[in-house]
Amino acid sequence: MIKKLINFIVAAIFAVTGLIIMENLLPQVPTIFGYDIYKNGFFGIAAAKIVSGVVGIFIFGGMGWALAPYLTHLILRYSERMAAVMDRAPTSDIMVMIFGIGVGLILANLLGAPFARLPIVGPYIPLFLSLIFSVVGAKVALRKHQDLTGYFNRVANARAVKRETKAAEKAAKAEKALEEAQKAEGRVFSQDKLLDTSVIIDGRISDIWKTGFLEGRLVVPHFVLDELQRMSDSADDLKRAKGRRGLDLIAQLQQDNKQVVVEQTDFEDIPEVDSKLVKLAQAQHAAIITNDFNLNKVASIQGITVLNINDLANAVKPIVAPGEELEVMLVKEGKSTGQAVAYLEDGTMIVVEGGRRLVGEKVPVAVTSILQTSAGRMIFAKVK
Repeated sequence: MIKKLINFIVAAIFAVTGLIIMENLLPQVPTIFGYDIYKNGFFGIAAAKIVSGVVGIFIFGGMGWALAPYLTHLILRYSERMAAVMDRAPTSDIMVMIFGIGVGLILANLLGAPFARLPIVGPYIPLFLSLIFSVVGAKVALRKHQDLTGYFNRVANARAVKRETKAAEKAAKAEKALEEAQKAEGRVFSQDKLLDTSVIIDGRISDIWKTGFLEGRLVVPHFVLDELQRMSDSADDLKRAKGRRGLDLIAQLQQDNKQVVVEQTDFEDIPEVDSKLVKLAQAQHAAIITNDFNLNKVASIQGITVLNINDLANAVKPIVAPGEELEVMLVKEGKSTGQAVAYLEDGTMIVVEGGRRLVGEKVPVAVTSILQTSAGRMIFAKVK
């Protein structure tokens, strides 16, 4: 396609050249051939111009069409060489050269304009100066490469610093206005708390909220509502029950307190709900309430405040100290040899060494150690 286009352009240039040449030669016909076309009046002159134009277009256009493949080959070959040379040159060098050539051409035209009216050589002086000054401008620009790039970088950095300063000032003003508005409302600023799917399904957040230990707003992201809706429409009975219980809990929270709101912000480019929750917490400087161990770790690593329901539950459990004696029912065998497993009334698991032979019996044990994690509390004991 490119070759055909270049062939057409070459033939068109030759045809236009032929037309111009024939128009310039037409007044010389009486001198060359002894025939005066002007004695035939207007129509004779018009016919002569049309014939000469058509002859010039066809003759020179045909020559151009015949030479076009060869000229096209030369143009494409040298353009490929030029592209290869430009490809090896750094982009900054190319930009600096273009800048130097532009400055050189401007200076050449300014200096050559007064000489353009001179007879014979006048029209060629600006062309000659343009060639010289463009080469000189390109060389000077390359030699001053670091100075030029440094200047433009300083200008760009100054503008960037100015924009950042304005943005920081605007953010500071907005934050100050927010604090003043909150003080005017007679309350101290409290961090928003984002609820994730697991803590809504868990249900304990409703009782914790009613105790008044949480302050600020409880924010339910819209994508969490979407996940609960998908669960409530699931074919799995357990998932459907969890989804409906979560939606009912949100409706109940909104009825009890106006501080429970739904956030419409979404991140379409992020598929995972947990990742969206972390992104929203970062954007709004909010905390996350969850009982998901993995979400707890990921959010904490990224500097987000995490309120784990399991940590709260563990914190308010009665403390069992090492050496304390308990009486427990051994309900099943443990994973290691000789171990048995028991549970406290609150669901805390007790691993009892030497209790496998006593499974199904209620025996006294002595606490040896306690393991506390975000996933829960585990007590190790041995048969007394």
